[in-house]
Amino acid sequence: MNEDRSVLTGEHFLNGDEACAEGAIAAGCRFFAGYPITPATEIAERMARRLPEVGGVYIQMEDEIASMAAVLGASWGGARAMTATSGPGFSLMLENLGLGMMMETPCVVVNIMRGGPSTGLPTLVGQADVMQARWGAHGDYASIALSPASPQEMFDMVLEAFRLSEQYRVPVVILSDEMVGHMYERVIIPDRRALPRIQRRKPGTKVGEGYLPFLGEADGVPGMACAGEGYRVHVTGLTHDERGYPVITAEAQERLVRRLCDKIRNHAREIVRVRGSSLEDARIAVVAYGCTARSARQAVSMAREKGIRAGFLQLLTIWPFPEASIRELAGGGVEGFVVPEINYGQVVHEVERCAGGRPVLFTGRMGGAVHTPEMILEAIEELA
Repeated sequence: MNEDRSVLTGEHFLNGDEACAEGAIAAGCRFFAGYPITPATEIAERMARRLPEVGGVYIQMEDEIASMAAVLGASWGGARAMTATSGPGFSLMLENLGLGMMMETPCVVVNIMRGGPSTGLPTLVGQADVMQARWGAHGDYASIALSPASPQEMFDMVLEAFRLSEQYRVPVVILSDEMVGHMYERVIIPDRRALPRIQRRKPGTKVGEGYLPFLGEADGVPGMACAGEGYRVHVTGLTHDERGYPVITAEAQERLVRRLCDKIRNHAREIVRVRGSSLEDARIAVVAYGCTARSARQAVSMAREKGIRAGFLQLLTIWPFPEASIRELAGGGVEGFVVPEINYGQVVHEVERCAGGRPVLFTGRMGGAVHTPEMILEAIEELA
């Protein structure tokens, strides 16, 4: 298949994992390193078939630790790179994910969440890796994590993840779940000319003009030169100066960590995306993400039929957390929040932090099964 046919345009019947792979291809991903793991293996399988068709490279590594290292190396070699895994594999990737944060390496990491901890429920759904995606690697950094609720959103969000990773020079996480990964639905892939242009920010200096690979521009993000482009580049996991060379001082740490965090924090309003419905006059707001958002949307419709003024807020971005949206609702007519999650309480704590003292009712499932709309409706009625 030649490059002109690399994007499978038109309508397709795909599961979420397949849509993820096609979104990566459409975004220009040409390198994938991974290791099989349920329920993310279908992403690797499709990438193994599709990447050679478009001139890309697929490598099955010996484990998830090596997979993440290979993705970082490929990105520094100039490739748009991705890996995919599930909970136990994501745990193994976290050390090198932290390295990617320190080296400011654009790439995408897909986590198709399943029930845990440890081996847990390999074939069943979970949503308990949310805090791991934000705080899993040690030290201070700021994360971007997106959460799709359908195969179509998976395709769209992978495109967005690659755009954000290149714009902010940061690994971006797709926090999906087994239900979305394995469900089949219609996915519309637009003509390649309608796809967003994703470009890596290049250095503002010419070769030989004293390029500083870690000197942030006005928005805190440095231009990135890759190996082989003629620039002198040094990268390390140690605290470093703007040249990339280790400087083990409190002053260097203060300057570097502030920039690593602030380049995301200061642009949270541009990064964060939510989708709301029936919120204009809502007294109860249901906040959900991933597959749970599907049940929550139906529960809100059922509540409306009963005369309860409920509304729905879907978190498309989980990190940075959409705190402005929650605070706006809490400061308006919303008198309480319902937060359904397939875990024992993670995003609910962020909602509580931003709810301004409004009551927040958590509806949790430990993993393995999704909420029915009736379960969420019962929580809405309890709070109403």
